[in-house]
Amino acid sequence: MNKKNILLSACFWIGLYGLWILIFKNHSLAVATTATIEFCYLVFIAGLYYLDAFLLVPHFLYQKKYIQFVLYFLAGVTVAALLRVPVATYLNSHYFNPGKPQPGFYTLFSNSFINILVWVVCLVAGKLVIDKIRFQRYIDTIEKEKTKTELDFLKAQFNPHFLFNSINSIYGHIEKKNSTARNMLLTFSEMLRYQLYECNIEIIAIDKEVNYIKNYVALQQVRKDEGLVVNLQITEQVKGFNITPLLFIAFIENAFKYVSNSDKRESRIDILLDKKENELLFRVFNTKDNAGGTNPHKGGIGMLNAKRRLELLYPQKYTLEVNDCLNTYEVALNLQLQ
Repeated sequence: MNKKNILLSACFWIGLYGLWILIFKNHSLAVATTATIEFCYLVFIAGLYYLDAFLLVPHFLYQKKYIQFVLYFLAGVTVAALLRVPVATYLNSHYFNPGKPQPGFYTLFSNSFINILVWVVCLVAGKLVIDKIRFQRYIDTIEKEKTKTELDFLKAQFNPHFLFNSINSIYGHIEKKNSTARNMLLTFSEMLRYQLYECNIEIIAIDKEVNYIKNYVALQQVRKDEGLVVNLQITEQVKGFNITPLLFIAFIENAFKYVSNSDKRESRIDILLDKKENELLFRVFNTKDNAGGTNPHKGGIGMLNAKRRLELLYPQKYTLEVNDCLNTYEVALNLQLQ
């Protein structure tokens, strides 16, 4: 125990001692007599409390050894009551009621046992409640720190992953069309600024997130084949609220990564972002090549990070459906806004 805890404990016992004197003061007894009686109780109760709180509770109660705890607890109360009997007998015969008939052993023992038992039970129970509250607060703090750390880690994984993909895309166009490369570089610079300087907060205006999605789609359309059809639809209702940054981009990135690349059928990506009342609707659909029964969408770190972020940031406030067909892949996310 540090000095602060020792001081608080001393104040507690002094306050409890004064309360006992006020409550149990008997008009037939002097204040000094009442104070002496209650002090004797205080010594035994305090000693037994610390024995139970710092020895029996952590070693037996918290270890789920309930029978041993009860037996040792009652044994401690019994010993304390037995030790108080000769003290009470001596004080009664020499100071409080000298020359008068004294209470018998059983009366003194039973009174001592009941008083000590009741007060020690109340004090230990109070400590257990306080410890439970403190432990819950500690757990809540740890969970918040863990969630924040995990989110920061996920975002740290996500940003470099997209950064290197985009750099490679720009690099592949520099020697071909300088005007295209310059436009791509400007778009990429705006996206990078958004990631580095505006996404370091928990929520952001949906308008900025929409602009980021548009820039990403524009950048990918230049990188992909001309035969790719991209339909980006963002309704007028998607405005005037905040959202967690970079929440949808992993699903869009996945669609561009695994979209079909075949001359025999259409290659298409459909992206929809809509809002109905307090629900945000996000859909992304892409055609894909038949991968011989394997699903390349499932193994990406971006998809895993996106799902984990949804679990952490919007627990029980979202539904995520994935429709994986032979030649198409669709993600449907319904999000309850905060």
